[in-house]
Amino acid sequence: MTLSSSLMPPVSDLPPGLALRGPTLPEQAALLTTDALAFLGSLERRFGIRRRRLLAARTERQARLDAHEEVLDFPAETADIRAADWTIAPPPADLQDRRVEITGPVERKMIINALNSGAKAFMADFEDASSPTWATMIQGQQNLFDAVRRTIDYHDPQSGKSYRLNDQTAVLIVRPRGWHMTEAHLTVDGSAISASLFDFGLFVFHNARELLRRGSGPYFYLPKIESRHEAALWREVFDASEQALDLPAGSIRATVLIETLPAAFEMDEILYELRDSIVGLNCGRWDYIFSMIKTLGKRADFIVPDRAQVTMTSPALLAYSQLLIKTCHRRGAHAMGGMAAHIPVRNDDAANQAAFARVRADKEREAAAGHDGTWVAHPGLVGIAQAAFDAVMPGPNQVARPLMDSDISAAALQQPPQGTITEAGLRSNIRVAIQYLNAWLCGQGCVPLYHLMEDAATAEICRMQVWQWLHHRVSLDGLHTLTPALLHQCVAEEMTTFTGEKFAAACSLFLDLCLSDSPPPFLTLPAYDYLLAYDFLA
Repeated sequence: MTLSSSLMPPVSDLPPGLALRGPTLPEQAALLTTDALAFLGSLERRFGIRRRRLLAARTERQARLDAHEEVLDFPAETADIRAADWTIAPPPADLQDRRVEITGPVERKMIINALNSGAKAFMADFEDASSPTWATMIQGQQNLFDAVRRTIDYHDPQSGKSYRLNDQTAVLIVRPRGWHMTEAHLTVDGSAISASLFDFGLFVFHNARELLRRGSGPYFYLPKIESRHEAALWREVFDASEQALDLPAGSIRATVLIETLPAAFEMDEILYELRDSIVGLNCGRWDYIFSMIKTLGKRADFIVPDRAQVTMTSPALLAYSQLLIKTCHRRGAHAMGGMAAHIPVRNDDAANQAAFARVRADKEREAAAGHDGTWVAHPGLVGIAQAAFDAVMPGPNQVARPLMDSDISAAALQQPPQGTITEAGLRSNIRVAIQYLNAWLCGQGCVPLYHLMEDAATAEICRMQVWQWLHHRVSLDGLHTLTPALLHQCVAEEMTTFTGEKFAAACSLFLDLCLSDSPPPFLTLPAYDYLLAYDFLA
């Protein structure tokens, strides 16, 4: 994205070639110092071209898959890496035991509650759980700056309750935005900086030394990676940052989310590229389901049923989780389980107990399968998840557990989930996606819907599933063919009960995504243009 210099306010102490645009926030003065901006600029100038080339390679590969000119398989050229015996560097002491991790946005009160939740780690999420308004991104960085120094507090003006950190808190891990996103409010030589480099760079610049001084370190979750080459780029970013900031080599540590189908074929290679910096891999299952549909969605033999029917016991998803556990444990890495999105159901004890029972069964399945830890979205689920892992994992992890004997084939990872396609499933997708998009456009990226805490991954599944059903003109309940006219009708009917500031824009965006001949790889790309319009027109 190239931005007009006419929109950039003059700032006298900006490093040459850098410009800020959009609203000015009070937190900027302390965070966007000349030295911090110079560091961000150096990262973008050194790695920005590589990032853009890798994104272009994604697009080219997807075109070949769509044209049936390529099939997904384990790369022949890296067979030696998969066959060789090697392990990653040992994890730091405070990341040995990760049996329960809680995730959430970078909002101030939520950070305090998550750090106090009793979970072993907290992933502060600049990505799928946050809408990337300039205010959210900058205030999130300020909140984490305060959390690292244990000065963070919050007074709720409505309830009168005050929040501060307990003596014992979860280990902080930060998830920056993915390689596909840019941060349009900071330009380097006229172009928007990579959002990944902005989020990572600003956090590590201000907090790495302080975290190391306190006996921890700068720890990250890396999202949306699709290949070993993208992992290698992160390795080079880590190395360059450690050198520039005079940090000990290997002090920046990461866990990679395997949440794209292409990445599932390169787990060994991703671990190998990051072997001095990586701690483990994570089953990012909701984004993974979205990626399965996106990657294989034009194939007539891979039409995915109602998303409620696609579970981790589906053969392809079971194979994916088994391969992740086996690969990680062979290499001495943690194999982290997926998200439990349920939240407590207030005023309905029976529904609440049923939801908790589903979470308990899911976490018991993960622990028994060999995962070393798992994710929850709400503090009320920490105890349930911990009990499931405590029952089978007396030590800090299960890395030393004997490996499964069977191999996972490329075909096993691409088995189409079985089930039905229904009008109820279509309408559920419409309701969830549009309500989420409305909240996202209003600046909220983590949204409670129907007793689940939803983030962008769920909306991605919803819109991509509707696109696929339209593309293949599927039959709903064996009765009605899904057409654009029927989609418009269903959207209009479902939206009659909703009101909100951005619902019209959310409906328009959802329909554009579903009706596009070539849907964008991530809904956050066109949605971000809406946010920018609000920022710059405000």
